[in-house]
Amino acid sequence: MGIRDYCLKNKIQKAVVGVSGGVDSAVVTALATAALGSKNVVAAFLPGPYTAAISREGAKNVAENLGVELVEISIVPAFEALKKSLGAAIKVAGLVEENLQARIRGVVLMALANAMGAIVLCPGNKAEVAMGYNTLYGDTVGALAPIGDLLKEDVYALARLINERAGRPIIPEEVLTRPPSAELRPGQRDEDDLPPYSLLDPCLRALLEENLSYAELTERFGEKLAEEVLRRLYRSEYKRRQLPIVLKVTPKAFGLGWRFPITHGFLG
Repeated sequence: MGIRDYCLKNKIQKAVVGVSGGVDSAVVTALATAALGSKNVVAAFLPGPYTAAISREGAKNVAENLGVELVEISIVPAFEALKKSLGAAIKVAGLVEENLQARIRGVVLMALANAMGAIVLCPGNKAEVAMGYNTLYGDTVGALAPIGDLLKEDVYALARLINERAGRPIIPEEVLTRPPSAELRPGQRDEDDLPPYSLLDPCLRALLEENLSYAELTERFGEKLAEEVLRRLYRSEYKRRQLPIVLKVTPKAFGLGWRFPITHGFLG
């Protein structure tokens, strides 16, 4: 309903989703298709230097199952050209190299949207948004973030509900069981950079939706996890202020109604 209302009331008919072969973008593509119809949704697969073959297969299967157009555009030529240009001034490695890939994808998605008279739907989930595990002007581009108020476990539950209601695997099992990865460096997994979602999601739910105090968080989840979650939540508010509109589905969503200082001394 949120996607449909936003698009139709703003006289927008089409949406572009960057599909990665992962569950977040698959769910957003499925929601967009349900809201706007398969003819009005374009799935854009944008492989880079570290994209696995299984990602292409996952993206292709999701697009076929939903009956939406799949556009594949490699970001490698643009990535190599920018690395060469930037290399004269800076070392393009580590975080610089990773974020460069994400931002190239953002440029391509926006170009596709402009050409088609469409909007880009951002596939970021609430756990990523809370932890700042995203790239400004990269995977955060878009007009609307349909699952920005869903933790990772909620996204998986929604994916399985989509399959159940369809009576067939709209979102393939290999997408649901594959370890999440941004694929911005060799062998990367989300849990290399984040606490395991099995621990992170309950902690974030307790903090954001149940309003547990620091003492209650440490008692339930341990001091190490509680401190990391709070540290990363505090320092990434500047990113959240620049995110697309989040569709609110829980008692406390990021965006309108969430008030938190960007600059503070909470960490000492």
